[in-house]
Amino acid sequence: MGIEVVVEGLTKSFGRQNVWQDVSLTLPAGEISVMLGPSGTGKTVFLKSIIGLLKPEKGRVLVNGVDMVNSPEKDIMETRKLFGLMFQDGALFGSMSLFDNIAFPLREHTRKKESEIRRIVMERIDVVGLLGAEGKLPGEISGGMRKRAGLARALVLDPQIILCDEPDSGLDPVRTAYLSQLLIDLNAQIDATMLIVTHNLDIAATVPDNMGMLFCRNLVTFGPREVLLTSDTPVVSQFLAGRREGPIGMSEEKDAATLAAERTTGNGFGALTGPRTVVPQLEPSPGLPVRQAALRRRERVMSMMGRLPEAARTAILDSHAPTVGGGHP
Repeated sequence: MGIEVVVEGLTKSFGRQNVWQDVSLTLPAGEISVMLGPSGTGKTVFLKSIIGLLKPEKGRVLVNGVDMVNSPEKDIMETRKLFGLMFQDGALFGSMSLFDNIAFPLREHTRKKESEIRRIVMERIDVVGLLGAEGKLPGEISGGMRKRAGLARALVLDPQIILCDEPDSGLDPVRTAYLSQLLIDLNAQIDATMLIVTHNLDIAATVPDNMGMLFCRNLVTFGPREVLLTSDTPVVSQFLAGRREGPIGMSEEKDAATLAAERTTGNGFGALTGPRTVVPQLEPSPGLPVRQAALRRRERVMSMMGRLPEAARTAILDSHAPTVGGGHP
């Protein structure tokens, strides 16, 4: 099973520019979480801080008893082996075949024989649906295939925590739908803790167990997916509706005068709120096991029902109601 990640009071700046401050959340073990936010809100910086590639000024990131911010470098390096990281562009070596790209972490970090490396690499290539393409160079395949190769490489060391940085960037809606299903299927098979950074609403609506949003140097919210998907917080409503009216502007945040003017017009924030339908979470493909994370999450969320907003409670109860094909955890 995946490992819980606890983030406490994390604050990160570059020079005088504060990226985000006092971010606290827990990624539940084995569950899929998504971090949303407009472009430029520091989502990628957040991922790199969790894995210890960037050093926040304040706060802790606890993974298996190790603080990825303040622990000795050797402990951080050792704990980093628990992570698999899928970069935005796949980050593949252009001169290497897909096979060699995917085998790279095994050759770099283990002493496994080539026969064992081949077995592992071909297994992961099969999981992401790239059998037959292993001899190709990254430049000879589509962007979607490069993404999947990057995911396969993130999986070869059997990570217990997988971080995906905008896995949908550059993909069309159909390829994004395939990728969403792949992420759910992967979670069903390996039960790893997953954090996906994205601003793609299709992935956000159908994949995660938990959702958060970064905006204006703060964590707006983090919790069960139904809380964010039914939220009437103006910035969340605006983002989910893809509307111009609201706190998010072209330069991230609008000035007070613009916001005040919008509130007094017919296009004010009220139009952004109201009940929204929460679409069912994706199920694993036929033949795959039930997601153990979904069962654990169901128990966890039911225990916190009294502390959740009414709209979220209703959405959770609706999702747990039996349907013809079975309930959605």
